[in-house]
Amino acid sequence: MSVGDLIALLRGGVFQILLMSIPLLVSALAVGLLIAILQAATSIQEQTLTFVPKIIIILLMLALLGGWMFTSLGDFTRGLFMRIPEMAG
Repeated sequence: MSVGDLIALLRGGVFQILLMSIPLLVSALAVGLLIAILQAATSIQEQTLTFVPKIIIILLMLALLGGWMFTSLGDFTRGLFMRIPEMAG
């Protein structure tokens, strides 16, 4: 296995991580930004006001996208296992 193959393998793993985490992070960022604007406009500085909606939206996104995430991760893992014989030789 060459260095180029290892780099391609690592690049695929990093891309898979990004692909699975971006929807959760973007939704939490959007909710946090909306809550921050609401807090700035109303002068309410309650810390749990930002925490609870973020947790709820992340759980909703996991419920909606969980099947796709597991399928995508399973495909990536199967691809890795299929490459094991060529890595050994």
